[in-house]
Amino acid sequence: MNLAEIIEQHPADNIALISRGRPTTYGELRRQVASLRGVLAENGVERGDRVAILCGNSRYFVLAYLATLGVGGIAVPLNVISPASEIQRELDTVQPRIVFVEPAAMTAWSNVDRSSLTELRAVIATEGHDIAGAITLTESLMHAPVPILNMSPTEVAAFIFTSGTAGSPKAAMLTHNNLHSNLVQISNENVLRNTDVVYGVLPLFHIFGLNVVLGYTLFVGASVVLVQRFDPSTALETFAERGVTVVPGAPQVWSALAQMPEDECKVLSQLRVALTGAAKMPEQVTNQLKDRYGLIVHEGYGLTESSPVVTTSVNGDHKVGSIGKPLQEVSLRLVDEHGDDAEEGDSGEIWVRGENVFAGYYNDQEATERVLTADGWLRTGDIAVKDADGDLFLVDRMKDLIIVSGFNVYPAEVEQVLLAHSAIDQAAVVGVSHPHTGEAVRAYVVLHSGVHLDEESIIEHCQKQLARYKCP
Repeated sequence: MNLAEIIEQHPADNIALISRGRPTTYGELRRQVASLRGVLAENGVERGDRVAILCGNSRYFVLAYLATLGVGGIAVPLNVISPASEIQRELDTVQPRIVFVEPAAMTAWSNVDRSSLTELRAVIATEGHDIAGAITLTESLMHAPVPILNMSPTEVAAFIFTSGTAGSPKAAMLTHNNLHSNLVQISNENVLRNTDVVYGVLPLFHIFGLNVVLGYTLFVGASVVLVQRFDPSTALETFAERGVTVVPGAPQVWSALAQMPEDECKVLSQLRVALTGAAKMPEQVTNQLKDRYGLIVHEGYGLTESSPVVTTSVNGDHKVGSIGKPLQEVSLRLVDEHGDDAEEGDSGEIWVRGENVFAGYYNDQEATERVLTADGWLRTGDIAVKDADGDLFLVDRMKDLIIVSGFNVYPAEVEQVLLAHSAIDQAAVVGVSHPHTGEAVRAYVVLHSGVHLDEESIIEHCQKQLARYKCP
């Protein structure tokens, strides 16, 4: 098997994706990916080699991702707006053979110390920007094609950087079988049809964007409109212009749309499916969208380590605040503090088991053993309660975690950056509620005696080391 095969069986003339106003059919996509596989193979990418993808939501990302899988490589999507220091840490961890770079990542890439990337063979520039010695993607799409490599289901397809269920950022290893199994599990819920048009604003370096928005759309043969940045007014125009029928969005997307003037939001009533996850959806927003436009935003639950979807509320009676029931072929337990199954109505930690559960953290056996039990249960660190109908409700989380616009931030990582500043003696980081991002990062610092430092300098220090959403 090979996950890259998900695009192989669909009609050649059907639209697979629309990026920057340009449609790409499934036939075109297959031809372009096959040519890019040839370039990767020519530059020494073999099974198990890592390929870093510094691309936003674009056709370039899709080509790089599918071509990497097709030659047996491991795709490593990275956040293009992360500072160079964070990208450097991630690249040093995975030691890529190839790096794809798009213009939005050029500033960070130009500040990466490539001498530490001992396995690097080539850089592929997605557009005509100036990278010395880089291969251009346009030239790559003229290369002779090579076939898809057959892979063992247990071989790793992607590394997704995550703070995990505890600790600092690490690379979660997702196999071809993990990702494919979750696509099959989601498809059993009949969420998408091959006639759907999906709004693709969730970032593709995030597992929800990668395997739900992109992977599931291509799996069923639907179309995805790839969007680099979210703007509510532009989004509504896109919904109307492109005939969007399915919108997966973090709660902040729906909150922003709910605040728009009603006369601009009539198109919301035409959506067939609205989905959310990654953070708690404000109940007042759910009710407002339903009352005004008859739009039900279905919550679900998942995490990187489960590829990602665990539960959905798409089918069955809609209950505001519920994350629904587990997908078919996904086992779920609520475990109390004694390690026993929680009684009905009592809260417990969510444990998950299934073919979609990841293979562990790359080069971190200790962290892997903390979250995977000997018999294959994934300990999520999230607390939920189940009602009499079997519907689940998130109530808390055990892990020391802040969720900003659906992205995980661990206080320890931010504290480490703060303490690296020569003027800071002590630091503590907590999450606080925020009207637009759900939570925000707040830092408390103690300076060394006799030192004066304003908060703007501290924030600027953090922005040089951390992605913007992690900065206090």
